[in-house]
Amino acid sequence: MKQHTVEAMFKDLERKGQKALIPYIPVGYPRLDETIDYIECISKAGADMIELGVPFSDPLADGPVIQEAAQIALQQGVTLRKCLETVKAIRASGNTIPIALMGYCNSFSAYQFETFAADAEEAGVNALIIPDLPPEMSENWVNCARKHHIDIIFFIAPTTKEERIEVISKAGSGFVYCISDLGVTGERDTVPVDLPEFINHLRGKIKLPLAIGFGISTPDHVREVSSFADGAIVGSALIRLIKETPRDERLQALSVFISNLKDSTKSVHLNR
Repeated sequence: MKQHTVEAMFKDLERKGQKALIPYIPVGYPRLDETIDYIECISKAGADMIELGVPFSDPLADGPVIQEAAQIALQQGVTLRKCLETVKAIRASGNTIPIALMGYCNSFSAYQFETFAADAEEAGVNALIIPDLPPEMSENWVNCARKHHIDIIFFIAPTTKEERIEVISKAGSGFVYCISDLGVTGERDTVPVDLPEFINHLRGKIKLPLAIGFGISTPDHVREVSSFADGAIVGSALIRLIKETPRDERLQALSVFISNLKDSTKSVHLNR
């Protein structure tokens, strides 16, 4: 069964008057054998795309909640190869949701990127999010990924210089990951007031969809960013929910959480 592409997903949502909900979950947290169940639950509850974290020992962009989850996954022996096996198992179940792997350059380089891209395509990966890949030095990676029908998604922050925005507009595909606030990932109380201005500035320079991450954790946050961006990325709040919920209650809790977030991306709910 052929999975949906990232581009097709955003176009379909636009036709429906919705914005994308993109949950983040690390592969192997809290146990490797639970990851597929959580992804299946999240998909059925309304997620439009899944960002799967590749555990890494020194994650530059991740806050304490995601760092802790990554460490737990690493202690279980989760590797990039096991992440691909997880994606393959998700596809074998018939799930066609777009999947992005989020990891760091060292992990992909150690695998040999050309070999990895081929294996990732075979497994069913749609996109890569690589926080420490400079767009100015990404040409070989981008060309290799595109050959295997894989998008590379770049980050843009409010402090990103104009020349780098121009590079990203040419190198990136799928969508642009817009950082809502400076710092690392993690839950925040409010959405920055100048975020709409930041997104509107990017609209004139980048034709790709713009999704917002870092600090997005509640239905109100998702509703707010959905009023001016194309998608919302939720990570730390979801991981905290898993951590704080008894194992036999997690699937129900995740389903309710994701369903409420997804409702906030729909046009009928945006102006509540």
